[in-house]
Amino acid sequence: MMKILPTASIKLLDAGTIENEPIASIDLMERAARALAEAISTRWNTSTAFTLFAGPGNNGGDALAVARLLAEDGYRTETYLFNIKGNLSPDCAANKERLAQTPGAVLHEITSQFTFPKLRAEDVIIDGLFGSGLNKPLAGGFAGVVNCINASPAKVISIDIPSGLMGEDNSYNIPSAIVRADLTLSLQLLKLSFLFAENSKFVGEWQLLDIGLDRDTLETLPTEYCLTERTDVTPLLKPRKRFAHKGDFGHALLIAGSQGMAGASILAAKACLRSGVGKLTVHVPFLNNAIVQAAVPEAMTETDLSDTCFAAPVDTDDYAAVGIGPGLGRSPETVSALLDQLDGCQTPMVVDADALNILGENRSYLSRLPKGSILTPHPAELERLTGKCLNSYERLQRARELAANANVHIILKGAYTAVISPDGNCRFNPTGNPGMATAGSGDVLTGIVSALLAQGHEAAEAALLGTYVHGLAGDMAARKYGERSMTAGDIIECLPSAWQELGNGHEA
Repeated sequence: MMKILPTASIKLLDAGTIENEPIASIDLMERAARALAEAISTRWNTSTAFTLFAGPGNNGGDALAVARLLAEDGYRTETYLFNIKGNLSPDCAANKERLAQTPGAVLHEITSQFTFPKLRAEDVIIDGLFGSGLNKPLAGGFAGVVNCINASPAKVISIDIPSGLMGEDNSYNIPSAIVRADLTLSLQLLKLSFLFAENSKFVGEWQLLDIGLDRDTLETLPTEYCLTERTDVTPLLKPRKRFAHKGDFGHALLIAGSQGMAGASILAAKACLRSGVGKLTVHVPFLNNAIVQAAVPEAMTETDLSDTCFAAPVDTDDYAAVGIGPGLGRSPETVSALLDQLDGCQTPMVVDADALNILGENRSYLSRLPKGSILTPHPAELERLTGKCLNSYERLQRARELAANANVHIILKGAYTAVISPDGNCRFNPTGNPGMATAGSGDVLTGIVSALLAQGHEAAEAALLGTYVHGLAGDMAARKYGERSMTAGDIIECLPSAWQELGNGHEA
């Protein structure tokens, strides 16, 4: 797992590196600046003119060091250092002196009045005003500088984090006082706020730069947030023994579909079967039975008492996992059947779509979910369960509270889907792409996760592994069909390749 530290802990990581390596803080800043300059020089050649804006702290010191290194490599640099209070950090002051002695580098130290330079679309701004330690919105003159940066036609690179953006909670920030970067070069660590949709207009593309911060110190610093890596999920795959039979891989039940929504049950069923389940039964209204039987011959069907919807609870004692919700609808009969189903079910459930919406209208039933259950809401579905939220940060906190209070795992779907456990830990998923924002993609996820639960994976494993492979198959589908053209069925088509790539020798 790649840790996502609270911004308050980043100084501790720097301090641990300085003490344990050991290395002087000015030399650590130089190492960061070299990584930044190298990343910049790989994207822009020496015909590009760089204008740098440096604040009085260590983020400004980084910018000053980058200006010097770029100038030494033949780039045109012009730097504006804002020293309004005459109080530069020691490393910033040292880099000011170094830059002042660099041939070809232009340095302006701003102590009072400032006129923003005229820039062209082919120019590049490097934003080094403020780093991740900021804890209140920018105001006054610095907010004015940010407004000018954002109004400029030049491209913008932010060092570590866009100035004005806070590392976690921006609920009470001022959007107009946050730099809108095209590229954010984050030093060693990802910031939690980069993963929230409303912040994408500030962060732009982000890239992590390894600056050699102390790994031992990093291990000791606690965090509730991590980014999942492939090495975290490959060990979760279960080998399939030579003499295995279908009974060894579980029997899953899908309760899905209503009249006009048979496709949801078909997508979930196909994804379930493509994810290793031994047997699958799909509970369908009578009018959907022939459709599902024809579309998914490998699955068994069980017909409801109703012709058109899920209207009667199912005995789940013979199943290892239950997926419920895709295409279910919210007819009065279905609402009643779902609530009755919760009362009598001890089998772990994957709860999606309309099943979540029904729970949102009957929140007291959340406590009746079977142990080991997984909810898979998108943001609007989550808010029906928890109430309206100001932004993604608050939504994440509400999801963590829900997971703890209902003792369930939650897969909060999005560009960086958050896999949340009852203990509050969040694992953000790196796979997937905008092409997956298409009808039926969530049904596919329900099928995958239901299959993993049925095969004996613990809920935490099923949620983590299922989410990762769902996104991986989506990435393969995007490469094959393009994000604009891909469908949920294309994700299923790519599941075999995704499992094979992820397995990489785990098959017995």
